Amino acid sequence: MSDALTILTALAEPTRLAAVRLLWDGREHCVCELMRLVGASQSRMSRHMGVLKSAGLVTDRRDAQWVRYRRTRTLSPEVAALVDAALALPAPAAQERSAA
Repeated sequence: MSDALTILTALAEPTRLAAVRLLWDGREHCVCELMRLVGASQSRMSRHMGVLKSAGLVTDRRDAQWVRYRRTRTLSPEVAALVDAALALPAPAAQERSAA
């Protein structure tokens, strides 16, 4: 599992935090859905998801040409608490509009 600095760094970027907000519902989401909801290009979204995956926050599954992401199910309570604390903060107005 990643250390706190890696996790906090991953969550500090607005696009990644917006993706985590979506993924924290426990469901699996296609990268195309994440791209549309956070307003990111495919290459940008893939790069951000790679950071979240490296931090141990998300897992992925290839489904034909699509990649689907979900919250890592085996997060420690301490890591889950860090993420929950970040998600408890209000989303910036621009994020709220793009996620709507």
